[in-house]
Amino acid sequence: MIAAVYRGDGRIVAEEWPRPVIGDAEVLLRLKGCGLCGSDIAKIVSPATPVPVVLGHEVVGEVAAIGASVASCAIGDRVVAAHHVPCGECHYCRRGSESMCRAFKASNLDPGGFAEYVRVPAPNVQHAMFRVPRHVTDEAASFVEPLACCLRALRRAGVERGDTTVVVGLGSIGCLFVQLLTNAGAAVVGCDPITERADIAKRMGAVAAGPAELAAAAQREVSSGRGADQVIVTGGGADVLPWAAEILRDGGTVHYFAGGGGATLPLRLETLYHRELAVTATYSSSPSDLAEAFGLIVSGAVAVERLVTHRISLAGLHRGVELVLRREAMKVYVTP
Repeated sequence: MIAAVYRGDGRIVAEEWPRPVIGDAEVLLRLKGCGLCGSDIAKIVSPATPVPVVLGHEVVGEVAAIGASVASCAIGDRVVAAHHVPCGECHYCRRGSESMCRAFKASNLDPGGFAEYVRVPAPNVQHAMFRVPRHVTDEAASFVEPLACCLRALRRAGVERGDTTVVVGLGSIGCLFVQLLTNAGAAVVGCDPITERADIAKRMGAVAAGPAELAAAAQREVSSGRGADQVIVTGGGADVLPWAAEILRDGGTVHYFAGGGGATLPLRLETLYHRELAVTATYSSSPSDLAEAFGLIVSGAVAVERLVTHRISLAGLHRGVELVLRREAMKVYVTP
């Protein structure tokens, strides 16, 4: 089969890769499409990423083969499948930290979503695979996994009805947050220097959106001068922290949805202490988050298809990466 293989030094090559063989409780998918995630980009630009590797995890596919004991799907079904599954029994899982579970970190799709065929391991089949109804498009279905991550972030950030929340970065993830926060009853201010993205965020429910100066002024007005209850950072790294702390109310939260540059956090401990500020973060999601996200996509409660700006083939994945790095694409959808 053909896969888009990351070979290091930013080089992605469409080449032959062994077609995976499934076991008794596993499923083989024929790729319909896979979203390009910011975490994929982070691995491509990192010199520490082991190579060769096939990335991609926002997968929608057609069931091509099933193991003898699989009863939850049939050949020809269209499904989404997530890449990480926790054990559900360890200390981390019992405390709601499923993404820190050792089994979660070790699990994955084989070889990855940027390939013609993908093996779904047994735990993923059982806990992280959903049959897609006819009225939901492939592109919409591919948003189940990233939307699940956003749902978990909202809980970890402590968002409540009536809050004022600033979302930094209005790419596809930022626009998912705008919708979820609006649905949760928060007043949302978007922060992004790209006018087109700010306009999309406003159409999706943000009360205001624009560059940092506009966002800072807007949140002051919306919060009656108190400051934002949360600042959710979807891009920008540690450099965003001082600005976020400045616009937060006392007792507010900065939530890092994505990693980024910066080996240290440029904020005085004294500031955190005296103002009782919190810095939280989210890594991935849980099976319950995936199920909730799937329900939101199926019901249409969250609009996603307008977020896809570029569609490319496996052979063109390198061009999709370049578009994202230049911030010319909101969401790249990869097909075989």
